[in-house]
Amino acid sequence: MVCLLAMKTFLTFIAAGAALLLSSCANSTPQGRIERNPQLFSALSGKDRDLVSRGVIREGMTRDAVFLAWGAPDETSVGRKSGREIEQWTYLGQRPVRTTSMNVGLGFGGWGPYGWGGPWGGWGGWGGPGWGWGPGWGSNVMYVPYAARVVNFRAGRVLDWQAAIRR
Repeated sequence: MVCLLAMKTFLTFIAAGAALLLSSCANSTPQGRIERNPQLFSALSGKDRDLVSRGVIREGMTRDAVFLAWGAPDETSVGRKSGREIEQWTYLGQRPVRTTSMNVGLGFGGWGPYGWGGPWGGWGGWGGPGWGWGPGWGSNVMYVPYAARVVNFRAGRVLDWQAAIRR
């Protein structure tokens, strides 16, 4: 009985987690944002509704249209250009960067039945029974943020935009 109750609780927890994950994925697509904000979508022109549905923006679009197409920006900033206020939305991406580094490890054991230092451990050697020490090469992957997309608005409309090209 207790095992059955624990299993039901576990399955409920897994189902709730899956539902949360799926709902967050749905909100990260233009279709998910459109479904959550039908009033914003219906206020757009027919041309902009078509573009937003495909995740595309154009010069002259409103902030609401860009939000529906690309989502909320990671960063916003304001400034001036030609004497007029500009608002900039930045969307960050992450690029994997592989690094190689030298790692040095220390252990115990080594040559002989106990290594150097007797039966209680001590410094290891280059091999033999137990652990040793020595240099090794390792590979790591770090993810570095970059400005994947940038949109500039003037008077609430897209002035210009840039998107990084994936290679």
